[in-house]
Amino acid sequence: MSLLAGPEISLTVLALLVLAAATAGFVDAVVGGGGLIQLPALLVALPGAATVEILATNKLASAMGVSVSSATYYRRVRPDPKVFAPMMAVAFAGAVAGSLTAYLIPRGAFDPIVLVVLVLVGAWVLLRPDVGAETALRHSARRHTVLAMVVGAGVGFYDGILGPGTGSFLVVGLVTLGYSFLDASANARLANLATNLASLVVFVPQGAVLWGVGLAMGVGNVLGAYVGARVAVARGASFVRAFFVVVVAAFAVRIGGQVLGLWG
Repeated sequence: MSLLAGPEISLTVLALLVLAAATAGFVDAVVGGGGLIQLPALLVALPGAATVEILATNKLASAMGVSVSSATYYRRVRPDPKVFAPMMAVAFAGAVAGSLTAYLIPRGAFDPIVLVVLVLVGAWVLLRPDVGAETALRHSARRHTVLAMVVGAGVGFYDGILGPGTGSFLVVGLVTLGYSFLDASANARLANLATNLASLVVFVPQGAVLWGVGLAMGVGNVLGAYVGARVAVARGASFVRAFFVVVVAAFAVRIGGQVLGLWG
């Protein structure tokens, strides 16, 4: 079948892509990192698509899902707009800058760096069982906002260049500032929405988005994101922390296998 000038794929393959997107949406809504599920699914399902088409289509589906999880978190957790609004702005700018400079950096340079960061982050969370249990901000209001913006800009730039684990890196960055895992996830979803939109600002004018596939996957991502955000809010910070550790460990194994050449 042809989907809005997209590649020829079967309904079965499309259904599997939607299922992968729903799973990614759930993971993304709880702790971030759904792209490490959704992006490989697109690579396998669309072997003839250009890399930029895969990245752009992934961003469209992710943006749809994260918009829903952001709204759910905002209604139920009520993050502070004095913090998340400037963080979203700089995350947007960082992602645009990253997207525009992505071609300058070899793809192979990233996996070892991401692997080391994931292992350090996972170990830090495991060795500090009380971290992220509740929100206890460590800095004054102005300094806190500035540091949150630094986190947003840095991770936004990374998302523009590559992107795997962006949501998880936002979460742990905010936890280090004193947020609980639940409050960090709420702010991270909003910043991640900004980075996804920034990437689309770059990709859409290039005609890189496979709209039919992306919109179908977006529906799945929306459903997963809605369920994930509601579950996270209902279960609280301890659930998000445990889920975070499991997801980071899984990502570390997956990327570690790539670095060692165990799988593609």
